[in-house]
Amino acid sequence: MKNIETLMKKAAELKADGLVEGQISEELNISEETVTWLLTHVEKASTSPGPKDISVNWSMIGKSAFRLSHISEALSDIIYDTLDEKDSGVDVVVGIALSGLPLASMVANSLAADLAVYTPSKQMLTQESGKSRGNLSANFSSVMDKECIIVDDVVTSGKTLEEAVEYLDEHGAQINAIAVLIDKKGTDEIAGVPVVSLLKVLRVN
Repeated sequence: MKNIETLMKKAAELKADGLVEGQISEELNISEETVTWLLTHVEKASTSPGPKDISVNWSMIGKSAFRLSHISEALSDIIYDTLDEKDSGVDVVVGIALSGLPLASMVANSLAADLAVYTPSKQMLTQESGKSRGNLSANFSSVMDKECIIVDDVVTSGKTLEEAVEYLDEHGAQINAIAVLIDKKGTDEIAGVPVVSLLKVLRVN
């Protein structure tokens, strides 16, 4: 996105298409708080200061299976290092829907692991009711009594990954690592699970 006005327009278009704020945050790789600000400050764009957030557009990677496969190989290599340090393994790669799935499926292939799919609560159409809860798809691998790693595209606030860790823990998984393409939070762990990333974005102001 070239500027804040473009980001506001895109958020408004996605909202008009029926997406809830959690889904918009997933599409634009920004926090839900930033989405709320974008949707409510359209008229004040020039005078109201925006939230401290960074929009990540990795579509030049995502639209190419060739590029995505090489990025996934690099992420898999980092995961190997982390698992070796902990003397642990991986039975199942858990991909976070929606944008984490292409990475997760390729990482699972690289690691010779099964694939599970977790859909977070922010992706549920009932999110605004406050009653939604994330879940694992029954069409993919179980995580019960399995060593798992979680794969997503971007860490923003870490809330989605905290939710996933809690859910997987409740369902009998041993979570050995979280791997992401870009870490905007700049953290070494989420909910006690080590985080590895290809890129860390750190705000210095």
